[in-house]
Amino acid sequence: MFLKIKHFVIFITIYFFVSCADSLQIPNKIEAKKISVDLQIEGSDSIKTFITPYRERINTILDSTLAYVSSDLVKDDGQLNTSAGNFLADLVLEQANPIFESRKGKSIDFVVLNHGGIRAIVSKGSVNARTAYQVMPFENYIVVVEMDGNAVRDLLTFLAKSGRAHPISNMELVLDEAGNYTKIMINGQPFDENKTYYVASNDYLIQGGDEMGFFKSRTSVTNTDYLVRNAIIDYFKKMDTITSTVDNRFIQLN
Repeated sequence: MFLKIKHFVIFITIYFFVSCADSLQIPNKIEAKKISVDLQIEGSDSIKTFITPYRERINTILDSTLAYVSSDLVKDDGQLNTSAGNFLADLVLEQANPIFESRKGKSIDFVVLNHGGIRAIVSKGSVNARTAYQVMPFENYIVVVEMDGNAVRDLLTFLAKSGRAHPISNMELVLDEAGNYTKIMINGQPFDENKTYYVASNDYLIQGGDEMGFFKSRTSVTNTDYLVRNAIIDYFKKMDTITSTVDNRFIQLN
């Protein structure tokens, strides 16, 4: 009896695979058609009805006023530092330093970001979460890198030669007419090549983005798990009026 059942199972199994093979359809021609997604495509009323409450909720969150900016923050109003760059670098220092201190028991010495990473101005008037998405549309996280004096010297050389106002914070840099440093202050102290510094930036730049290869000479990396954009939003939330101007943190003498 057992052998009969076994033979029956084998027969059914073979029959099943043969049947599948016989019914397998192999296309002999494949065609493709390009469909443009534009305003000419009519929306589905049922889909519109379904997503409307979600859209309205998202717009409410994005457009709710969080703070007030007293004047336009732009990234072309200074030679080596700008109102927008100073605003962004300063808030990164303020928002990320408590996280770094809690994890490592140390403080961030200074901040370096990239000029091209600022994608929109912050216009005078009310600001909200949508403003933060416009300024920083990328999913970049704040990281803190440990760098020795030689690596920081390479960083300073890059800043002097780049010809762009890359955002910095907690530094005071002065160049002479020839582009050589006459003053380098970091965290209120003269630059010391024998010291280790903790530098806040973002995960894109520490991988060498925007030609910032000096970050690859790092000793360690601490991830804050904190998006730059979220830092902007949190900064908006705790401020009433925001101001930022071109100052003397990075200048060149005539």
